[in-house]
Amino acid sequence: MEAMEKISVTQKELPSGNCQVKFFVEDEQKPQYGYLLVNEPKPIGEIIAEIQERLERRKMSTSGLNPFSVKNPVREDNNFYLYSA
Repeated sequence: MEAMEKISVTQKELPSGNCQVKFFVEDEQKPQYGYLLVNEPKPIGEIIAEIQERLERRKMSTSGLNPFSVKNPVREDNNFYLYSA
């Protein structure tokens, strides 16, 4: 069973009407931070669930794949950015 990491978020409404969410994943082995762009303000629970889903999707897309393979290209997500802390 995988340990759940703690995710903290801050939201900022942009002049375009979109909402920028900055998040920090507090994981002892691999702390990360990033940004998520959403079209409208959402409840914190929905935002955290979306971040967890996108983290899992990214983890699944990069695990076990040869990074130089042209098969199964990873689709770029311009609304989700993730960095190592």
